[in-house]
Amino acid sequence: MHIRALEENDLIHIHELNNKLNVMAYWFEEPYESLSELKSLYQKHIYDETERRFVIIKDGQFAGIIELVEIDYIHRNCEIQVIVKEEFQGEGLAQEAMEKGINYAFQILNLHKVFLYVDTENEGAVHIY
Repeated sequence: MHIRALEENDLIHIHELNNKLNVMAYWFEEPYESLSELKSLYQKHIYDETERRFVIIKDGQFAGIIELVEIDYIHRNCEIQVIVKEEFQGEGLAQEAMEKGINYAFQILNLHKVFLYVDTENEGAVHIY
Protein backbone atom coordinates (compact mmCIF):
# COMPACT_ATOMS: atom_id res chain seq x y z
CA MET A 1 0.00 0.00 0.00
CA HIS A 2 1.15 3.50 -0.75
CA ILE A 3 -0.34 6.96 -0.98
CA ARG A 4 0.13 9.55 -3.69
CA ALA A 5 -1.29 12.97 -4.47
CA LEU A 6 -4.86 13.12 -5.73
CA GLU A 7 -5.00 13.65 -9.49
CA GLU A 8 -7.93 14.83 -11.56
CA ASN A 9 -8.37 11.37 -13.10
CA ASP A 10 -8.99 10.01 -9.56
CA LEU A 11 -12.14 12.10 -9.23
CA ILE A 12 -14.35 9.38 -10.70
CA HIS A 13 -13.42 7.20 -7.69
CA ILE A 14 -13.98 10.06 -5.24
CA HIS A 15 -17.35 10.70 -6.89
CA GLU A 16 -18.30 7.09 -6.24
CA LEU A 17 -17.41 7.40 -2.55
CA ASN A 18 -19.06 10.82 -2.16
CA ASN A 19 -22.37 9.45 -3.38
CA LYS A 20 -22.71 6.76 -0.74
CA LEU A 21 -24.84 7.82 2.20
CA ASN A 22 -23.22 5.35 4.59
CA VAL A 23 -19.74 6.67 3.70
CA MET A 24 -20.50 10.39 3.86
CA ALA A 25 -22.44 10.05 7.10
CA TYR A 26 -19.16 9.17 8.80
CA TRP A 27 -17.64 12.40 7.43
CA PHE A 28 -20.68 14.36 8.66
CA GLU A 29 -21.31 15.55 5.10
CA GLU A 30 -24.20 15.37 2.70
CA PRO A 31 -23.87 12.75 -0.04
CA TYR A 32 -24.87 13.11 -3.65
CA GLU A 33 -22.39 15.41 -5.27
CA SER A 34 -22.28 15.66 -9.06
CA LEU A 35 -19.08 14.81 -10.90
CA SER A 36 -19.16 18.28 -12.47
CA GLU A 37 -19.30 19.89 -9.02
CA LEU A 38 -16.44 17.69 -7.83
CA LYS A 39 -14.31 18.68 -10.83
CA SER A 40 -15.08 22.33 -10.20
CA LEU A 41 -14.06 22.00 -6.55
CA TYR A 42 -10.86 20.23 -7.60
CA GLN A 43 -9.95 23.11 -9.92
CA LYS A 44 -10.84 25.67 -7.26
CA HIS A 45 -8.69 24.01 -4.59
CA ILE A 46 -5.78 22.68 -6.64
CA TYR A 47 -3.44 25.38 -5.30
CA ASP A 48 -5.03 25.66 -1.86
CA GLU A 49 -2.24 25.44 0.72
CA THR A 50 -4.70 24.51 3.49
CA GLU A 51 -5.43 21.09 2.01
CA ARG A 52 -3.52 17.97 1.02
CA ARG A 53 -5.40 15.09 -0.55
CA PHE A 54 -3.91 11.68 -1.23
CA VAL A 55 -5.28 8.50 -2.73
CA ILE A 56 -4.62 5.11 -1.19
CA ILE A 57 -3.31 2.61 -3.73
CA LYS A 58 -3.31 -1.14 -3.09
CA ASP A 59 -1.99 -3.49 -5.77
CA GLY A 60 -2.31 -0.73 -8.37
CA GLN A 61 -5.97 -0.07 -7.54
CA PHE A 62 -7.70 2.92 -5.98
CA ALA A 63 -8.50 1.81 -2.43
CA GLY A 64 -9.47 5.06 -0.72
CA ILE A 65 -8.52 8.58 0.19
CA ILE A 66 -6.68 10.28 3.03
CA GLU A 67 -6.95 14.04 3.48
CA LEU A 68 -5.30 16.72 5.55
CA VAL A 69 -7.68 19.68 5.62
CA GLU A 70 -8.04 22.97 7.45
CA ILE A 71 -4.23 23.16 7.60
CA ASP A 72 -3.36 26.08 9.85
CA TYR A 73 0.29 27.08 9.52
CA ILE A 74 0.06 29.69 12.28
CA HIS A 75 -1.26 27.31 14.94
CA ARG A 76 0.42 24.36 13.19
CA ASN A 77 -2.48 21.93 13.16
CA CYS A 78 -4.89 20.23 10.75
CA GLU A 79 -7.77 17.81 10.53
CA ILE A 80 -7.26 14.35 9.04
CA GLN A 81 -9.90 12.27 7.24
CA VAL A 82 -9.78 8.80 5.71
CA ILE A 83 -12.11 6.65 3.64
CA VAL A 84 -11.30 3.12 2.51
CA LYS A 85 -13.51 1.53 -0.15
CA GLU A 86 -15.67 -1.30 1.17
CA GLU A 87 -13.88 -4.02 -0.80
CA PHE A 88 -10.57 -3.03 0.83
CA GLN A 89 -11.83 -2.68 4.40
CA GLY A 90 -10.51 -5.03 7.05
CA GLU A 91 -7.00 -5.13 5.53
CA GLY A 92 -5.43 -2.50 7.80
CA LEU A 93 -5.31 0.12 5.05
CA ALA A 94 -7.01 2.84 7.08
CA GLN A 95 -4.51 2.47 9.91
CA GLU A 96 -1.55 2.44 7.53
CA ALA A 97 -2.89 5.43 5.61
CA MET A 98 -3.49 7.31 8.87
CA GLU A 99 0.11 6.71 9.88
CA LYS A 100 1.35 7.99 6.52
CA GLY A 101 -0.92 11.03 6.67
CA ILE A 102 0.12 11.88 10.23
CA ASN A 103 3.80 11.43 9.36
CA TYR A 104 3.34 13.77 6.39
CA ALA A 105 1.69 16.37 8.63
CA PHE A 106 4.47 16.23 11.23
CA GLN A 107 7.55 15.59 9.10
CA ILE A 108 6.79 17.43 5.86
CA LEU A 109 4.40 20.19 6.92
CA ASN A 110 6.05 20.58 10.34
CA LEU A 111 2.72 20.67 12.17
CA HIS A 112 2.36 20.00 15.90
CA LYS A 113 -1.20 18.68 16.11
CA VAL A 114 -3.44 16.51 13.95
CA PHE A 115 -7.07 16.00 14.95
CA LEU A 116 -10.19 14.35 13.61
CA TYR A 117 -13.87 14.01 14.23
CA VAL A 118 -15.33 10.54 14.49
CA ASP A 119 -18.82 9.14 14.85
CA THR A 120 -18.64 7.12 18.05
CA GLU A 121 -20.91 4.51 16.44
CA ASN A 122 -18.25 3.85 13.79
CA GLU A 123 -16.56 1.17 15.89
CA GLY A 124 -13.98 0.26 13.23
CA ALA A 125 -12.78 3.85 13.00
CA VAL A 126 -12.76 4.36 16.77
CA HIS A 127 -10.62 1.23 17.10
CA ILE A 128 -8.06 2.61 14.62
CA TYR A 129 -7.94 6.09 16.09
